[in-house]
Formats: sequence, C-alpha cells, structure tokens
Amino acid sequence: MPRSASANLFHNPRDADSREAANWITAHCDGGARGNPGPAGFGAVLEDGKGQVLAELSEFLGVRSNNVAEYEGLLACLNWAIEHHHTHLRVVSDSLLMVNQIQGSFKVKSPDLLPLWQHARSRIAQLQGFEIRHALRHKNKDADRLANQAMDRGTNTKPARTPQGPLRGKVRDGAVHLLGGVTLPEGAIVKVIPE
Repeated sequence: MPRSASANLFHNPRDADSREAANWITAHCDGGARGNPGPAGFGAVLEDGKGQVLAELSEFLGVRSNNVAEYEGLLACLNWAIEHHHTHLRVVSDSLLMVNQIQGSFKVKSPDLLPLWQHARSRIAQLQGFEIRHALRHKNKDADRLANQAMDRGTNTKPARTPQGPLRGKVRDGAVHLLGGVTLPEGAIVKVIPE
C-alpha cells in the first residue's frame, strides 16, 4: 500500500515480525562510466534472504555520468522488485553520494540527478520496507562486473585479457606499449613503475 510523501520511507527489518523479515531481498547495484560523462552502464544482482540469486540486471545506457549510471542501477532494482511483487528491498551500493542522497543526508543539487532521485523516492514509497547502505567496491564486485559487461557490450569492447601478476611494457614517446600482445580497454588507467 503506497505511503504519503511525508511518511518515513525507511523501515528497519528488526522492527518487523519474523514473517515480514523473511520477505526481504537484497540488491547489490553499481553503475559506472568510462569517462565522466562517457559510455555508461549499470549492473545489479538481486538475492533472496538465503543468498539465492533471483536476477542479474545489466544495461548499457549510452553516454552518461557515473552518478546517473548509479541511479539507473538503483531504479532498475526498485522496478524489478515492484514488478516481481517483492515488498521489502535492501540495497547495497558503492556510491556514497547516491546512498546519502536517498537517505536524505545530502541534498540533490544536480539537475541531472534530481528527476532520478524523485523517481527513486516514489518507487521506494511503493515498498513496505526499504534500506540502503554503502559498501566498498570490493564488496560489490558482482554488480561491478555486470556494469562493466554492459559498457563492453555498448562499446563493442572485448574484456581485456591480463596475465596473472603485473603487466610488462615500455614507455616510448609518452605512450605505454605493453608486451605480450596484451590490450587494455579504452580509458584504462595504468600505473607505471620503473624497474
């Protein structure tokens, strides 16, 4: 049942009875852009309370900013939960900005993000329970992988094959030339360590 705009959108599962707590699903979501803005995509993994994967979401978004891609990932999770009649959603994201904006700790100043924030808040109001928390990127690796796959699909880029350990190469005329036929995707950042 939808809540009024003034109602609290966040509910703690510890306050609910055990039957309601069993209804919670968890979404790990991530969004990114290669360049900011640049080719962007999001990825998400939704799991039930026992850790069983319910869905993997991944979509190329065209040229967008990182923050827009993060919001698109959140919206995809909210839409999936509502369409599949899940009433309690816990979201894990590595976007500190988005998490704080959704929680109301940060104001939304960007005109690009404001309509996405409003749409997310209206979708959250359709749920009976919602939580969102920040996690470091290494704890969100499956969603990150799916976001990168979306960007690869959208740019027709094959994932880089990298050998175990550091890559070897030479710097000539200000450009890094890798040895062994290894290629990196467009926009990859390389740290050069002299031997």
